[in-house]
Amino acid sequence: MSKNTRRAFLLGTGAVIGGWATRRYYTDPVPIGTNYVTPTADPLILNDASELSPTRVAKHITVSDKFDAQSTAALRAELKDAEANRRPVIASAARHSMGGQSIAQGGTTYTMAHDWVELDTTNLTYRTGAGTRWSTIIRVLDAAGFSPAVMQSNNDFGVAATYSVNAHGWPVPFGPMGSTVVSIQIMLADGQLVTCSREENADIFLSAMGGYGLIGIITELEVRMVPNARLEPTFTHLDPMNFGPEFVRMIKGTPNVQMAYGRMDISKDRFLEDAMMITYRPTSDQSDLPPAPGSGWLSKRARDIFRAQLGSDIAKHGRWWFESSLGPRIGGGDTTRNALLNEPVVTLDDRDPTRTDILHEYFISPDNFGAFIAACRQIIPSSYQELLNITLRYVMPDNESWLGYAPVDRIAAVMLFSQEKSLRAEEDARRMTQDLIDAAIRLGGTYYLPYRLHARPDQFAAGYAGLRPFAAKKRAMDPKLLFRNALWDSYIARA
Repeated sequence: MSKNTRRAFLLGTGAVIGGWATRRYYTDPVPIGTNYVTPTADPLILNDASELSPTRVAKHITVSDKFDAQSTAALRAELKDAEANRRPVIASAARHSMGGQSIAQGGTTYTMAHDWVELDTTNLTYRTGAGTRWSTIIRVLDAAGFSPAVMQSNNDFGVAATYSVNAHGWPVPFGPMGSTVVSIQIMLADGQLVTCSREENADIFLSAMGGYGLIGIITELEVRMVPNARLEPTFTHLDPMNFGPEFVRMIKGTPNVQMAYGRMDISKDRFLEDAMMITYRPTSDQSDLPPAPGSGWLSKRARDIFRAQLGSDIAKHGRWWFESSLGPRIGGGDTTRNALLNEPVVTLDDRDPTRTDILHEYFISPDNFGAFIAACRQIIPSSYQELLNITLRYVMPDNESWLGYAPVDRIAAVMLFSQEKSLRAEEDARRMTQDLIDAAIRLGGTYYLPYRLHARPDQFAAGYAGLRPFAAKKRAMDPKLLFRNALWDSYIARA
Protein backbone atom coordinates (compact mmCIF):
# COMPACT_ATOMS: atom_id res chain seq x y z
CA MET A 1 0.00 0.00 0.00
CA SER A 2 1.41 3.41 -0.94
CA LYS A 3 2.20 6.32 1.36
CA ASN A 4 -0.73 8.26 -0.10
CA THR A 5 -4.07 7.98 1.62
CA ARG A 6 -7.17 7.23 -0.40
CA ARG A 7 -8.89 10.27 1.11
CA ALA A 8 -6.28 12.61 -0.36
CA PHE A 9 -6.55 10.79 -3.68
CA LEU A 10 -10.29 11.42 -3.96
CA LEU A 11 -10.52 14.76 -2.18
CA GLY A 12 -7.66 16.59 -3.80
CA THR A 13 -6.93 15.01 -7.15
CA GLY A 14 -10.39 15.65 -8.50
CA ALA A 15 -9.55 19.31 -8.89
CA VAL A 16 -6.46 18.70 -11.01
CA ILE A 17 -8.57 18.87 -14.16
CA GLY A 18 -9.40 22.47 -13.32
CA GLY A 19 -6.28 23.29 -11.38
CA TRP A 20 -5.01 25.67 -14.00
CA ALA A 21 -8.01 27.92 -13.54
CA THR A 22 -7.22 31.32 -12.02
CA ARG A 23 -8.69 32.55 -8.75
CA ARG A 24 -10.20 35.60 -10.39
CA TYR A 25 -11.90 37.89 -7.90
CA TYR A 26 -10.58 36.07 -4.83
CA THR A 27 -6.88 36.68 -5.41
CA ASP A 28 -6.39 40.22 -4.10
CA PRO A 29 -7.84 41.60 -0.86
CA VAL A 30 -10.07 44.62 -1.19
CA PRO A 31 -8.76 47.35 1.14
CA ILE A 32 -12.08 48.54 2.54
CA GLY A 33 -13.27 46.48 5.46
CA THR A 34 -10.59 43.81 5.31
CA ASN A 35 -8.58 44.65 8.42
CA TYR A 36 -9.85 42.19 10.97
CA VAL A 37 -6.98 40.45 12.75
CA THR A 38 -3.43 41.73 13.13
CA PRO A 39 -0.95 38.87 13.61
CA THR A 40 1.03 39.07 16.81
CA ALA A 41 3.92 37.24 18.45
CA ASP A 42 2.63 38.02 21.93
CA PRO A 43 2.62 34.65 23.77
CA LEU A 44 -0.37 35.70 25.84
CA ILE A 45 -2.60 36.31 22.83
CA LEU A 46 -4.04 32.97 21.76
CA ASN A 47 -6.11 32.17 18.70
CA ASP A 48 -7.98 29.16 17.42
CA ALA A 49 -8.40 27.46 14.05
CA SER A 50 -10.62 30.25 12.75
CA GLU A 51 -7.71 32.72 12.98
CA LEU A 52 -10.46 35.19 13.93
CA SER A 53 -10.44 34.77 17.71
CA PRO A 54 -7.35 36.55 19.09
CA THR A 55 -7.82 36.52 22.85
CA ARG A 56 -5.56 37.82 25.59
CA VAL A 57 -5.04 35.42 28.48
CA ALA A 58 -3.33 35.91 31.83
CA LYS A 59 -1.54 32.56 31.73
CA HIS A 60 -0.91 29.89 29.10
CA ILE A 61 0.24 26.59 30.62
CA THR A 62 1.24 23.57 28.52
CA VAL A 63 1.04 20.11 30.10
CA SER A 64 3.56 17.83 28.38
CA ASP A 65 3.92 14.93 30.82
CA LYS A 66 1.55 12.35 32.22
CA PHE A 67 -0.18 13.61 35.35
CA ASP A 68 1.51 12.45 38.55
CA ALA A 69 1.20 13.58 42.16
CA GLN A 70 3.31 16.69 41.55
CA SER A 71 1.57 17.88 38.39
CA THR A 72 -1.84 17.09 39.85
CA ALA A 73 -1.00 19.24 42.87
CA ALA A 74 0.17 22.01 40.55
CA LEU A 75 -3.12 21.91 38.66
CA ARG A 76 -5.05 22.03 41.92
CA ALA A 77 -2.98 25.01 43.11
CA GLU A 78 -3.58 26.88 39.84
CA LEU A 79 -7.33 26.39 40.13
CA LYS A 80 -7.25 27.68 43.71
CA ASP A 81 -5.21 30.73 42.70
CA ALA A 82 -7.45 31.42 39.71
CA GLU A 83 -10.54 31.26 41.90
CA ALA A 84 -9.00 33.62 44.46
CA ASN A 85 -8.18 36.12 41.72
CA ARG A 86 -11.48 35.66 39.83
CA ARG A 87 -9.58 34.37 36.82
CA PRO A 88 -11.40 31.93 34.47
CA VAL A 89 -9.80 28.64 33.45
CA ILE A 90 -10.28 26.37 30.44
CA ALA A 91 -8.43 23.38 28.98
CA SER A 92 -7.63 22.97 25.29
CA ALA A 93 -5.58 20.80 22.94
CA ALA A 94 -5.25 21.71 19.24
CA ARG A 95 -7.75 24.61 19.64
CA HIS A 96 -9.55 23.59 16.48
CA SER A 97 -12.77 25.16 17.70
CA MET A 98 -13.52 28.43 15.93
CA GLY A 99 -15.19 30.83 18.34
CA GLY A 100 -13.10 31.04 21.48
CA GLN A 101 -14.53 27.87 23.04
CA SER A 102 -11.01 26.71 23.96
CA ILE A 103 -9.66 30.00 25.35
CA ALA A 104 -10.30 31.68 28.72
CA GLN A 105 -10.31 35.43 28.10
CA GLY A 106 -8.19 37.14 30.75
CA GLY A 107 -7.68 33.80 32.47
CA THR A 108 -5.65 30.61 32.44
CA THR A 109 -5.71 28.47 29.31
CA TYR A 110 -4.21 25.01 29.51
CA THR A 111 -2.86 23.31 26.40
CA MET A 112 -2.99 19.57 27.03
CA ALA A 113 -0.10 17.89 25.23
CA HIS A 114 0.62 14.88 27.44
CA ASP A 115 0.82 12.12 24.87
CA TRP A 116 0.52 8.53 26.15
CA VAL A 117 -1.52 5.40 25.45
CA GLU A 118 -1.91 2.11 27.36
CA LEU A 119 -3.80 -0.78 25.75
CA ASP A 120 -6.06 -3.31 27.45
CA THR A 121 -6.51 -5.90 24.71
CA THR A 122 -8.60 -8.13 26.97
CA ASN A 123 -11.31 -5.52 27.47
CA LEU A 124 -10.77 -3.85 24.08
CA THR A 125 -10.08 -0.46 25.63
CA TYR A 126 -7.17 1.94 25.96
CA ARG A 127 -6.27 4.54 28.57
CA THR A 128 -4.82 7.77 27.33
CA GLY A 129 -3.83 11.26 28.40
CA ALA A 130 -6.35 14.00 27.77
CA GLY A 131 -3.98 15.77 25.38
CA THR A 132 -3.01 12.71 23.34
CA ARG A 133 -3.51 13.39 19.66
CA TRP A 134 -5.43 10.93 17.53
CA SER A 135 -2.34 10.45 15.37
CA THR A 136 -0.65 8.85 18.38
CA ILE A 137 -3.73 6.75 19.17
CA ILE A 138 -3.80 5.42 15.61
CA ARG A 139 -0.07 4.67 15.59
CA VAL A 140 -0.21 2.70 18.84
CA LEU A 141 -3.48 0.89 18.11
CA ASP A 142 -2.50 0.14 14.52
CA ALA A 143 0.67 -1.65 15.64
CA ALA A 144 -1.45 -3.93 17.83
CA GLY A 145 -4.15 -4.57 15.21
CA PHE A 146 -6.77 -2.21 16.61
CA SER A 147 -8.47 1.05 15.61
CA PRO A 148 -10.38 3.86 17.34
CA ALA A 149 -14.08 3.04 17.49
CA VAL A 150 -15.02 6.68 16.81
CA MET A 151 -12.89 9.75 16.28
CA GLN A 152 -13.06 12.97 14.33
CA SER A 153 -12.32 12.73 10.64
CA ASN A 154 -8.78 14.06 11.13
CA ASN A 155 -5.99 13.00 13.46
CA ASP A 156 -4.67 16.35 14.72
CA PHE A 157 -7.03 16.75 17.67
CA GLY A 158 -6.80 15.83 21.35
CA VAL A 159 -8.85 12.92 22.68
CA ALA A 160 -10.36 14.81 25.63
CA ALA A 161 -11.20 17.71 23.32
CA THR A 162 -13.09 15.31 21.07
CA TYR A 163 -15.04 14.10 24.13
CA SER A 164 -15.63 17.68 25.27
CA VAL A 165 -17.31 18.61 21.99
CA ASN A 166 -18.71 15.06 21.65
CA ALA A 167 -17.57 14.95 18.05
CA HIS A 168 -18.63 12.23 15.66
CA GLY A 169 -16.89 10.74 12.67
CA TRP A 170 -17.73 8.44 9.79
CA PRO A 171 -17.23 5.01 11.38
CA VAL A 172 -20.63 3.28 11.60
CA PRO A 173 -22.81 2.26 13.28
CA PHE A 174 -21.92 4.61 16.14
CA GLY A 175 -23.14 7.77 17.75
CA PRO A 176 -20.77 10.54 18.83
CA MET A 177 -17.35 9.72 20.28
CA GLY A 178 -18.65 10.01 23.85
CA SER A 179 -20.62 6.80 23.34
CA THR A 180 -17.30 4.92 23.17
CA VAL A 181 -15.76 6.44 26.31
CA VAL A 182 -15.80 4.11 29.33
CA SER A 183 -14.55 6.50 32.01
CA ILE A 184 -12.71 9.76 32.61
CA GLN A 185 -10.65 11.36 35.34
CA ILE A 186 -11.57 15.01 35.81
CA MET A 187 -10.56 17.75 38.24
CA LEU A 188 -13.51 19.77 39.41
CA ALA A 189 -13.62 23.42 40.45
CA ASP A 190 -13.09 22.53 44.13
CA GLY A 191 -9.88 20.63 43.30
CA GLN A 192 -11.30 17.13 43.61
CA LEU A 193 -9.89 14.64 41.11
CA VAL A 194 -12.70 12.18 40.49
CA THR A 195 -13.27 9.13 38.31
CA CYS A 196 -16.51 9.25 36.34
CA SER A 197 -18.36 6.72 34.22
CA ARG A 198 -21.90 5.62 33.50
CA GLU A 199 -21.82 3.74 36.79
CA GLU A 200 -19.84 6.18 38.97
CA ASN A 201 -20.51 9.94 39.12
CA ALA A 202 -22.65 9.50 36.01
CA ASP A 203 -24.05 13.04 36.22
CA ILE A 204 -20.54 14.48 35.90
CA PHE A 205 -19.57 12.02 33.18
CA LEU A 206 -22.57 12.86 30.99
CA SER A 207 -22.48 16.63 31.54
CA ALA A 208 -18.75 16.72 30.70
CA MET A 209 -19.51 14.75 27.52
CA GLY A 210 -20.05 17.59 25.06
CA GLY A 211 -19.69 20.05 27.94
CA TYR A 212 -16.99 22.17 26.26
CA GLY A 213 -14.66 22.04 29.27
CA LEU A 214 -17.14 23.88 31.48
CA ILE A 215 -17.46 21.08 34.06
CA GLY A 216 -13.78 20.57 34.83
CA ILE A 217 -10.36 19.65 33.45
CA ILE A 218 -10.10 16.10 32.14
CA THR A 219 -6.72 14.46 32.79
CA GLU A 220 -7.21 11.02 31.25
CA LEU A 221 -9.79 8.75 29.63
CA GLU A 222 -10.56 5.09 29.04
CA VAL A 223 -11.95 4.52 25.54
CA ARG A 224 -13.19 1.55 23.54
CA MET A 225 -11.33 0.28 20.48
CA VAL A 226 -12.25 -2.10 17.66
CA PRO A 227 -10.20 -4.39 15.41
CA ASN A 228 -8.52 -2.75 12.45
CA ALA A 229 -9.75 -4.11 9.12
CA ARG A 230 -9.02 -4.14 5.41
CA LEU A 231 -11.96 -2.40 3.71
CA GLU A 232 -13.24 -2.10 0.18
CA PRO A 233 -15.31 0.88 -1.02
CA THR A 234 -18.61 0.94 -2.87
CA PHE A 235 -19.72 4.10 -4.70
CA THR A 236 -23.39 4.94 -5.25
CA HIS A 237 -24.90 7.98 -6.98
CA LEU A 238 -27.95 9.36 -5.17
CA ASP A 239 -30.49 12.09 -5.76
CA PRO A 240 -29.71 14.67 -3.03
CA MET A 241 -33.41 15.00 -2.26
CA ASN A 242 -33.54 11.30 -1.33
CA PHE A 243 -30.08 11.05 0.18
CA GLY A 244 -31.13 10.95 3.84
CA PRO A 245 -33.44 7.92 3.77
CA GLU A 246 -31.23 6.06 1.29
CA PHE A 247 -28.10 6.68 3.35
CA VAL A 248 -29.71 5.32 6.50
CA ARG A 249 -31.20 2.36 4.61
CA MET A 250 -27.80 1.47 3.19
CA ILE A 251 -26.10 1.66 6.59
CA LYS A 252 -28.78 -0.16 8.56
CA GLY A 253 -29.96 -2.55 5.89
CA THR A 254 -26.64 -3.67 4.45
CA PRO A 255 -24.46 -5.96 6.56
CA ASN A 256 -20.89 -5.18 7.58
CA VAL A 257 -20.69 -1.50 6.62
CA GLN A 258 -17.90 -0.06 8.81
CA MET A 259 -17.32 3.38 7.31
CA ALA A 260 -19.62 5.62 5.31
CA TYR A 261 -19.85 9.18 4.08
CA GLY A 262 -21.36 11.23 1.29
CA ARG A 263 -20.27 14.10 -0.90
CA MET A 264 -22.15 16.62 -3.03
CA ASP A 265 -21.42 18.64 -6.15
CA ILE A 266 -20.73 22.22 -5.01
CA SER A 267 -20.29 23.81 -8.45
CA LYS A 268 -22.22 27.07 -8.54
CA ASP A 269 -24.00 26.31 -11.81
CA ARG A 270 -25.37 22.96 -10.53
CA PHE A 271 -25.24 23.61 -6.82
CA LEU A 272 -26.03 20.53 -4.66
CA GLU A 273 -27.74 18.78 -7.58
CA ASP A 274 -25.79 15.52 -7.36
CA ALA A 275 -24.62 13.35 -4.46
CA MET A 276 -22.35 10.35 -4.01
CA MET A 277 -22.43 7.83 -1.16
CA ILE A 278 -19.26 5.90 -0.30
CA THR A 279 -19.46 2.88 1.99
CA TYR A 280 -16.67 0.58 3.17
CA ARG A 281 -17.00 -3.12 4.01
CA PRO A 282 -14.41 -5.68 5.11
CA THR A 283 -12.76 -7.74 2.40
CA SER A 284 -12.56 -11.51 2.61
CA ASP A 285 -8.81 -11.34 3.21
CA GLN A 286 -7.95 -9.80 6.59
CA SER A 287 -4.41 -11.16 6.82
CA ASP A 288 -1.21 -9.11 6.97
CA LEU A 289 -2.77 -5.65 7.29
CA PRO A 290 -0.24 -2.99 6.24
CA PRO A 291 0.71 -0.16 8.61
CA ALA A 292 -1.48 2.91 8.36
CA PRO A 293 0.36 5.40 6.16
CA GLY A 294 0.79 9.05 7.02
CA SER A 295 0.46 11.85 4.53
CA GLY A 296 2.40 11.11 1.36
CA TRP A 297 3.25 13.33 -1.58
CA LEU A 298 -0.29 13.11 -2.93
CA SER A 299 -1.76 14.38 0.34
CA LYS A 300 0.60 17.36 0.21
CA ARG A 301 -0.14 18.01 -3.46
CA ALA A 302 -3.86 17.78 -2.67
CA ARG A 303 -3.72 21.09 -0.80
CA ASP A 304 -2.82 23.10 -3.91
CA ILE A 305 -5.31 21.23 -6.03
CA PHE A 306 -8.09 21.59 -3.46
CA ARG A 307 -7.40 25.32 -3.24
CA ALA A 308 -7.78 25.67 -6.99
CA GLN A 309 -11.55 25.48 -6.42
CA LEU A 310 -11.56 28.94 -4.87
CA GLY A 311 -13.55 31.13 -7.26
CA SER A 312 -13.36 28.55 -10.06
CA ASP A 313 -16.30 26.47 -11.20
CA ILE A 314 -13.99 24.84 -13.73
CA ALA A 315 -11.94 23.37 -10.90
CA LYS A 316 -15.09 22.36 -9.02
CA HIS A 317 -16.44 20.62 -12.13
CA GLY A 318 -13.15 18.79 -12.53
CA ARG A 319 -13.06 17.69 -8.93
CA TRP A 320 -16.63 16.39 -9.01
CA TRP A 321 -16.06 14.52 -12.27
CA PHE A 322 -13.02 12.85 -10.80
CA GLU A 323 -14.59 12.13 -7.43
CA SER A 324 -17.87 10.78 -8.76
CA SER A 325 -16.90 9.28 -12.13
CA LEU A 326 -13.22 8.65 -12.80
CA GLY A 327 -12.05 8.14 -9.22
CA PRO A 328 -14.31 5.17 -8.44
CA ARG A 329 -13.05 3.41 -11.59
CA ILE A 330 -9.34 3.93 -11.07
CA GLY A 331 -9.01 4.38 -7.30
CA GLY A 332 -11.51 1.93 -5.84
CA GLY A 333 -9.01 -0.47 -4.31
CA ASP A 334 -8.95 -1.67 -0.74
CA THR A 335 -7.52 0.24 2.21
CA THR A 336 -7.55 -0.14 5.98
CA ARG A 337 -9.74 1.43 8.59
CA ASN A 338 -6.77 3.19 10.19
CA ALA A 339 -5.48 4.44 6.84
CA LEU A 340 -8.80 6.20 6.26
CA LEU A 341 -8.61 7.87 9.68
CA ASN A 342 -4.93 8.82 9.65
CA GLU A 343 -5.09 12.14 7.83
CA PRO A 344 -4.24 15.53 9.36
CA VAL A 345 -6.44 18.54 8.74
CA VAL A 346 -3.29 20.52 7.98
CA THR A 347 -3.02 18.60 4.70
CA LEU A 348 -5.54 20.96 3.12
CA ASP A 349 -4.66 24.01 5.23
CA ASP A 350 -5.17 27.43 3.68
CA ARG A 351 -1.91 29.40 3.66
CA ASP A 352 -3.46 32.57 2.25
CA PRO A 353 -2.99 35.25 4.95
CA THR A 354 -6.09 37.12 3.75
CA ARG A 355 -8.48 34.17 4.05
CA THR A 356 -9.40 31.45 6.52
CA ASP A 357 -11.33 28.18 6.49
CA ILE A 358 -14.55 28.03 8.51
CA LEU A 359 -16.54 24.91 9.28
CA HIS A 360 -20.29 24.63 9.67
CA GLU A 361 -22.27 21.58 10.64
CA TYR A 362 -25.98 20.91 10.68
CA PHE A 363 -27.86 17.86 11.96
CA ILE A 364 -31.07 16.95 10.15
CA SER A 365 -33.36 13.93 10.37
CA PRO A 366 -33.05 11.72 7.26
CA ASP A 367 -36.64 12.35 6.13
CA ASN A 368 -36.15 16.13 6.26
CA PHE A 369 -32.71 16.20 4.69
CA GLY A 370 -34.01 16.91 1.17
CA ALA A 371 -35.89 19.96 2.44
CA PHE A 372 -32.71 21.20 4.13
CA ILE A 373 -30.75 20.84 0.88
CA ALA A 374 -33.47 22.83 -0.89
CA ALA A 375 -33.01 25.60 1.71
CA CYS A 376 -29.22 25.50 1.28
CA ARG A 377 -29.63 26.03 -2.47
CA GLN A 378 -31.33 29.33 -1.70
CA ILE A 379 -29.27 30.53 1.27
CA ILE A 380 -25.64 29.75 0.46
CA PRO A 381 -25.42 31.19 -3.08
CA SER A 382 -26.90 34.47 -1.81
CA SER A 383 -23.85 34.95 0.43
CA TYR A 384 -20.26 35.85 -0.40
CA GLN A 385 -18.91 32.75 1.32
CA GLU A 386 -17.08 30.25 -0.87
CA LEU A 387 -18.15 26.65 -0.22
CA LEU A 388 -15.24 24.28 -0.91
CA ASN A 389 -16.61 20.99 0.39
CA ILE A 390 -19.64 19.30 1.90
CA THR A 391 -19.36 15.90 3.56
CA LEU A 392 -22.41 13.96 4.75
CA ARG A 393 -22.32 11.51 7.65
CA TYR A 394 -24.73 9.36 9.59
CA VAL A 395 -25.00 9.88 13.36
CA MET A 396 -26.76 7.36 15.59
CA PRO A 397 -29.04 8.76 18.33
CA ASP A 398 -27.35 10.14 21.43
CA ASN A 399 -29.59 10.33 24.48
CA GLU A 400 -26.76 10.64 27.00
CA SER A 401 -25.00 14.00 26.67
CA TRP A 402 -26.73 17.02 28.17
CA LEU A 403 -26.07 19.19 25.11
CA GLY A 404 -26.84 16.44 22.60
CA TYR A 405 -27.42 17.22 18.93
CA ALA A 406 -28.76 13.83 17.78
CA PRO A 407 -31.75 12.69 19.87
CA VAL A 408 -32.80 10.63 16.82
CA ASP A 409 -31.04 9.46 13.66
CA ARG A 410 -29.36 12.42 12.02
CA ILE A 411 -27.60 13.21 8.78
CA ALA A 412 -24.71 15.54 9.53
CA ALA A 413 -23.91 18.06 6.80
CA VAL A 414 -20.32 19.24 7.35
CA MET A 415 -19.52 22.31 5.26
CA LEU A 416 -16.13 23.91 4.70
CA PHE A 417 -16.16 27.55 3.61
CA SER A 418 -13.27 29.76 2.60
CA GLN A 419 -13.85 33.18 4.15
CA GLU A 420 -12.12 36.49 3.74
CA LYS A 421 -10.58 37.76 6.99
CA SER A 422 -12.63 40.91 7.20
CA LEU A 423 -15.41 42.54 9.16
CA ARG A 424 -17.66 42.54 6.12
CA ALA A 425 -17.09 38.81 5.58
CA GLU A 426 -17.89 38.10 9.23
CA GLU A 427 -21.16 40.00 8.99
CA ASP A 428 -22.06 38.21 5.76
CA ALA A 429 -21.17 34.86 7.36
CA ARG A 430 -23.28 35.72 10.41
CA ARG A 431 -26.32 36.40 8.23
CA MET A 432 -25.85 33.21 6.21
CA THR A 433 -25.27 31.11 9.35
CA GLN A 434 -28.39 32.40 11.07
CA ASP A 435 -30.45 31.67 7.95
CA LEU A 436 -29.07 28.11 7.77
CA ILE A 437 -29.74 27.55 11.48
CA ASP A 438 -33.29 28.83 11.09
CA ALA A 439 -33.80 26.35 8.24
CA ALA A 440 -32.38 23.48 10.31
CA ILE A 441 -34.53 24.31 13.35
CA ARG A 442 -37.70 24.63 11.25
CA LEU A 443 -37.03 21.05 10.12
CA GLY A 444 -36.53 19.78 13.66
CA GLY A 445 -32.73 19.78 13.44
CA THR A 446 -29.92 21.77 14.96
CA TYR A 447 -26.38 23.03 14.41
CA TYR A 448 -22.96 22.25 15.94
CA LEU A 449 -21.51 24.43 18.71
CA PRO A 450 -17.68 24.39 18.25
CA TYR A 451 -17.62 26.85 15.36
CA ARG A 452 -18.13 30.60 14.91
CA LEU A 453 -20.51 32.08 17.50
CA HIS A 454 -22.88 33.51 14.94
CA ALA A 455 -26.11 31.96 16.20
CA ARG A 456 -28.66 34.09 17.99
CA PRO A 457 -29.34 33.15 21.64
CA ASP A 458 -32.88 32.06 20.74
CA GLN A 459 -31.43 29.70 18.12
CA PHE A 460 -29.17 28.06 20.71
CA ALA A 461 -32.16 27.57 23.01
CA ALA A 462 -34.34 26.19 20.21
CA GLY A 463 -31.66 23.81 18.94
CA TYR A 464 -30.55 22.44 22.32
CA ALA A 465 -33.29 21.32 24.68
CA GLY A 466 -30.68 20.56 27.33
CA LEU A 467 -29.37 24.13 27.51
CA ARG A 468 -31.09 25.20 30.74
CA PRO A 469 -30.53 21.89 32.60
CA PHE A 470 -26.87 22.00 31.59
CA ALA A 471 -26.48 25.60 32.76
CA ALA A 472 -28.09 24.73 36.09
CA LYS A 473 -25.83 21.71 36.53
CA LYS A 474 -22.74 23.77 35.74
CA ARG A 475 -23.71 26.43 38.30
CA ALA A 476 -24.35 23.79 40.92
CA MET A 477 -20.96 22.16 40.39
CA ASP A 478 -19.00 25.37 39.78
CA PRO A 479 -20.85 28.11 41.72
CA LYS A 480 -18.03 30.64 41.30
CA LEU A 481 -17.94 29.97 37.54
CA LEU A 482 -14.26 29.10 37.45
CA PHE A 483 -14.43 27.24 34.12
CA ARG A 484 -15.50 29.67 31.44
CA ASN A 485 -15.02 30.28 27.73
CA ALA A 486 -16.64 32.30 24.95
CA LEU A 487 -19.46 29.76 24.55
CA TRP A 488 -20.44 30.27 28.19
CA ASP A 489 -20.06 34.02 28.08
CA SER A 490 -22.02 34.44 24.83
CA TYR A 491 -24.88 32.01 25.39
CA ILE A 492 -25.02 29.61 28.31
CA ALA A 493 -24.58 32.27 30.99
CA ARG A 494 -27.89 33.75 29.86
CA ALA A 495 -29.83 30.51 30.36
